[in-house]
Amino acid sequence: MSPWRLAARRFARNRPAVRGAALVALLALAALVGPLFAADPLAQPDPVRLQDRPPSADHLMGTDPFSRDVLSRTLHGARVSLVVGVGAALLAVTLGAGVGLVAGLAGRRTDQLLMRGVDVALALPRILLLLAVFAVWDNAPAAAVVGLIAATGWFQTSRIVRAAVLSLREADFVVAARALGEPGWGIVRRHLLPHVAAPVIVSASLDVGNIILLEAGLSYLGLGVRPPTPTWGNMIMDGKDVLLSAPWVALAPGLALVVTVVAFNLAADGLRDALDPRAAA
Repeated sequence: MSPWRLAARRFARNRPAVRGAALVALLALAALVGPLFAADPLAQPDPVRLQDRPPSADHLMGTDPFSRDVLSRTLHGARVSLVVGVGAALLAVTLGAGVGLVAGLAGRRTDQLLMRGVDVALALPRILLLLAVFAVWDNAPAAAVVGLIAATGWFQTSRIVRAAVLSLREADFVVAARALGEPGWGIVRRHLLPHVAAPVIVSASLDVGNIILLEAGLSYLGLGVRPPTPTWGNMIMDGKDVLLSAPWVALAPGLALVVTVVAFNLAADGLRDALDPRAAA
């Protein structure tokens, strides 16, 4: 049986991980399909009579201070959060894996240069860097948010991949492939990448929840994806002033944020255990 099938079997036996993966799939489906049937998240039908209305048949999660439908905004916010979280995580691990491969294979001088740069980057507070950039870049588009979060989040992945490459490049099967005349890219593609794929996948899955929280925090501060585009962070910001009189305004996106991060973390923990080569079959 292949290692990937063994990993899938181990993952399937991990009930919390399966529940987390099922929640992630359900959230993705809701973010993809839900907005197609929900009300316009920007519509303000009656800001006087319909503001802060409690949940009802017409508005299942109530309305916010601007009479906008909370359910619709939560579903649209899920789409933004998942796109930013998954997109930034994939871009970050791609950058990190590339730098880690170069550092592990290119020689001592290049390795030291790249890793000292990574050490400096890790010493800088990520949130302060993002706050500074978004404070200057007014109304940054979602693609820029993804790119900037990824650009400040690949450093740890590069160290993981570098360590794996350094431990593998002198392994018997790599030395044999080199002796048989296989080109460098062929060795990387056929022998190194399959072995570093597991830690990269785990790193990406763990990063998604952290990035979703980071994006929500930036949106709460009025940075990142700006209003009127609904995000869970700016929805919580809209509800903080009416937390006692209309708690559903902040409660709906807050619960969605918690459930999403917990689901991704459960699935990531299961992936880490399933892809661990030391785990029992």
